[in-house]
Amino acid sequence: MASFKSCFFFLFLFLIISCIRSYQVSHDGRAITINGERRVLLSGSIHYPRSTAQMWPDLIKKAKEGGLDAIETYVFWNAHEPLRREYNFTGNLDLIRFLKTIQDEGLYAVLRIGPYVCAEWNYGGFPVWLHNMPGIELRTANQVYMNEMQNFTQLIVDMVKQEKLFASQGGPIILAQIENEYGNVQTSYGDAGKAYVDWCANFARSLDIGVPWIMCQQPDAPQSMINTCNGWYCDDFTPSNPNTPKMWTENWTGWFKNWGGKDPLRTAEDVAFSVARFFQTGGTFQNYYMYHGGTNFGRTSGGPYITTTYDYNAPLDEFGNLAQPKYGHLKELHDVLHSMEKTLTSGNITNSDLGNSVAVTIYALDGQSSCFFSNANETTDATITYQGVQYNVPAWSVSILPDCKTEVYNTAKVNTQTSVMVKKSNDAENEPASLQWSWRPEKVDEAVVLGRGRSSAHELVDQKVANDVSDYMWYMTNVYIGKNDPIWSDNMTLRVNGSGHILHAYVNGQYLGSQWATYGIFNYVFEKQVKLNPGRNHISLLSATIGLQNYGAHFDTVQSGIPGPVEIIGKNGDESVIKDLSSHKWSYKVDLNGINNKLFSGNPKFENGQWFSQDVPINRMMTWYKTTFKAPLGNDPVVVDLQGLGKGHAWINGESIGRYWPSYLAEEEGCSTDLCDYRGKYGPDKCASGCGEPTQRWYHVPRSFLKSDENTLVLFEEFGGNPSLVNFQTVQVGTACGSAYENKTMELSCNGRPITAIRFANFGETEGICGSFDKGSCSSENDVVSIIEKACVGKEKCSVPASESVFGSTNCGNNAKRLIVEAVC
Repeated sequence: MASFKSCFFFLFLFLIISCIRSYQVSHDGRAITINGERRVLLSGSIHYPRSTAQMWPDLIKKAKEGGLDAIETYVFWNAHEPLRREYNFTGNLDLIRFLKTIQDEGLYAVLRIGPYVCAEWNYGGFPVWLHNMPGIELRTANQVYMNEMQNFTQLIVDMVKQEKLFASQGGPIILAQIENEYGNVQTSYGDAGKAYVDWCANFARSLDIGVPWIMCQQPDAPQSMINTCNGWYCDDFTPSNPNTPKMWTENWTGWFKNWGGKDPLRTAEDVAFSVARFFQTGGTFQNYYMYHGGTNFGRTSGGPYITTTYDYNAPLDEFGNLAQPKYGHLKELHDVLHSMEKTLTSGNITNSDLGNSVAVTIYALDGQSSCFFSNANETTDATITYQGVQYNVPAWSVSILPDCKTEVYNTAKVNTQTSVMVKKSNDAENEPASLQWSWRPEKVDEAVVLGRGRSSAHELVDQKVANDVSDYMWYMTNVYIGKNDPIWSDNMTLRVNGSGHILHAYVNGQYLGSQWATYGIFNYVFEKQVKLNPGRNHISLLSATIGLQNYGAHFDTVQSGIPGPVEIIGKNGDESVIKDLSSHKWSYKVDLNGINNKLFSGNPKFENGQWFSQDVPINRMMTWYKTTFKAPLGNDPVVVDLQGLGKGHAWINGESIGRYWPSYLAEEEGCSTDLCDYRGKYGPDKCASGCGEPTQRWYHVPRSFLKSDENTLVLFEEFGGNPSLVNFQTVQVGTACGSAYENKTMELSCNGRPITAIRFANFGETEGICGSFDKGSCSSENDVVSIIEKACVGKEKCSVPASESVFGSTNCGNNAKRLIVEAVC
């Protein structure tokens, strides 16, 4: 009987152990290996706070359908520990829920703990209270900083371990990152920088997470770390340690926007070219930064001067829609690369340089071979003869032949639709006419007239002293000037050295003026003529930050607020007398009354005073506006049009949708009306658009922020604007332009709505772009439009082979033939 019990116990134990899956993750000089299988891994960055928890399942599902194996995310220290030892992992900050959503979809995860992230995120992801700790120096061998970094990193690792989310525990996380792009700035920290890198590696190892650690942009990464590449192109990257695989943690799918900046565009062809070249040259792991960029809700955008949108020209747009053709073109590439996985990760490699930037790479294994034919020439197409067969490779492209015989994919030949997204008016009500506005002034008298602060000092302080709880801080002082004072004259000015953010100046209760710098400028001088009174004069300066610096050596020490000096200058003829007020007694008040009283919350208990519905003012500084609206019908993403407003902050039902600044126009120069040429290396100014237009006019309103009945929009208008044009719209596919080369299949989709008409269709040669197509020199003999109408009109999606058997013969000869269709959704 005892023997039976023992057998039963061991059987029960075996069953329990069998149910606990674990993944063994290792690496060598060729590949990441998971449970003994060498992998080609394609990943995409999705930052959980830049979307909502309700969006995560759909985003991750689309990423999987797009051919990704993994999701990569940073961990945002300042979001999770806004005040020291006070943590927040709720709602959109529920990191564990996000990781489990990845796991539920069957994808791997890459956890970039950092905890410095950059990411165009406020203060690079560091909580500002770090800056105010005595004796601290950030990102260097400083014990105060390392203690705090260790505490937060340990906290994250312990949380993840507790939920068994590392691959070694059966979870999705196959890689983790410590620090971030430190190699870009390390020399500025001297020997202490190298000591810090070594400390990071030793600390990471001690956490015993059972998966490899990475350090991106870290050429001197300790042997236990994997050095990885970030950039638009990483085909020339070679890991510093030959025993680690060639990995690309950030393939920039576009670029971020700054206030005053143009709209960036990185073409699908160029992104695909960069990916194909990377795998041609021995790459094994590639991550898109971003795969979904999302939105900088609240005050999370960094910079300064980073916009609220963080679309990043990603394969999934800011609202979660498929950004076509980029999404589909890359999906095809992923499928091809996965089909060659074993050969790419274990095969023998043969490279042949054919000159003129043309190269052939052959991966061979067990009698099978796969080929890459690349042409990095920016202008000239190439003809490659391989095993007696000629292959045409367009300039700046890569052809992939999984069997070294048939070209299955070329990065320059797009066989997926282009979706033109449009805005649609709110069908639930007639806006903007239906929006009834009320208003109230921001109470500035306490600061502007009375000068009442919450603290004081005989110096000008960096605004970060307030731990970044608000964009706004008042600097207030008094100055006594008699008529016998040497400075007294009829020509006096107030001069303030500003930090590059926004300054509003008031003297003796009267508004004097405002000033701000442009992106990348960290200081300016404000100087305005001022009329002072004999005796006591009150000066109030309101500083408004626009996201704190997030990148660069010692970025954390870049000043915000008013660094000074603040001076009164009296001019008598050619002589000037300067009175420096910097060491006067300054009173300080953080935030604005309306924000402190939570006027945006909709809760009457916070509202001290009434809203006025009559005589709604326009172009009035420091003004609050409020209206109610009905949620747009349907499920399409919602945006609010804030054209006509100046600058401020917007809330929907108490939820912040971020800073707005539609009055800031993009620079006038640097845009072109010519068709974007994907050939040649990408940079943020290449193929840019939007010159002279509002930097950002449309602001994302997540559906999860909306109620089914009445919703409330609250605006704080800092500069002065007109809310009468505000309206809510939905984003949907307006036009779908299908493209397929001969013997491929043309697919069209209107994303859940029917195809209503065909504007253009041609099989042969077509000129122009989506929205302005013309037939080229040759076409098929059959009526292409009628064939496509029969196959597609009335359907949500359709597919048609691009072949002469469907459309009839053409007179195109040996020229490449394409099926091009423009459909109305």
